Parts: sequence; C-alpha cells; structure tokens
Amino acid sequence: MTDETVVEKTWRLMLEGHPTARQGEPAVTAAAHAEPRLRALFPFPSHGALTFHRNTHFPWSNDLPFIVGDARSCTVYAPLRESPRVLGESLTPAEAAALVVAHLPDDCGPAYEGPWPPAPESGAGARPGAQEEPRRPVR
Repeated sequence: MTDETVVEKTWRLMLEGHPTARQGEPAVTAAAHAEPRLRALFPFPSHGALTFHRNTHFPWSNDLPFIVGDARSCTVYAPLRESPRVLGESLTPAEAAALVVAHLPDDCGPAYEGPWPPAPESGAGARPGAQEEPRRPVR
C-alpha cells in the first residue's frame, strides 16, 4: 500500500495516462509537474486548460494562474477576476509552467484536502500575518 497524498496520486495518474484520471495535454502536464510549487497544488485539466488549485475537492479555489495550450504553444492566464488576463503567449510548456510559478501568491502552499474556502480553523489560505497552524498534506 502506498502513502500518497490526494495531490500526489492525481499527478501520478495523469502522468501515467490512467483511464480514471482527467487527461490533459501530456507535454503541459509533464512541464507543470517538473515545477515543485505546481506539483504541490491540485491539478485539474479541462477543455484544453490546466488549472491549479489550493484544495482537492469542489468548489475549487480558482485564484491561481493557469495554462492553456499544447506541446507547440501555450498561453498563461491570470485568475478570472484579475487583470491583465494574459500573462504570457506563444510559450513552450516549460516556459508556461515557470511563468505560472512566478505569479503564484507568496502564501500559496501545498493543497489541502477539502472544498474552498478553507474552514477558519484549518489555517489554509490564511492572510499574511495571521496566526496559522502548520499544515500537513493529507494522505
């Protein structure tokens, strides 16, 4: 029996192309997985986009940049309510993943198990300066 977190298992199944996993563009998935900060977030491929979330269950956080594209060309978008919307265009998957990392909030740590927003007692997603309990990935 393995001791994987929900996030680790999701990434593994996506990279393996497992039939039960949501499938994204393999080159984009691999490039995002190569970035440690993205690998700690919950990946969710859908309709040509690879989104990243601070949590593992619907409703999603939807407050992080995301990638749309394929092995030839990617665009990085800011979260839905932010401007400018396009952060970078005509990027390789590796460049797109690096750009997403560069635009992650400082307080963006590993994803936690559960829906968004986090329960006040969880400490997840707390504002800078707030008292926070240490978070541990859920296994």
